[in-house]
Amino acid sequence: MAETFEERYPNIAGWVRDGWIEIGRDDYSGSFIRVLDAGGMVWEGDERYATADEALAEADKAIAAWLEW
Repeated sequence: MAETFEERYPNIAGWVRDGWIEIGRDDYSGSFIRVLDAGGMVWEGDERYATADEALAEADKAIAAWLEW
């Protein structure tokens, strides 16, 4: 049975209620994935990932660490 997005990435699912995730490169950052809130950038990932799942998993862990801080 397939997991839901919320089961696979619980921290992202909670985060996007008040913050947001950006995926893809832009003119301001070379990272592939970024986590932001009203105060600005919370975390930036690497430039490249082998899969989208790898990028999302890293973002999910970064959110968990941010929330524990």
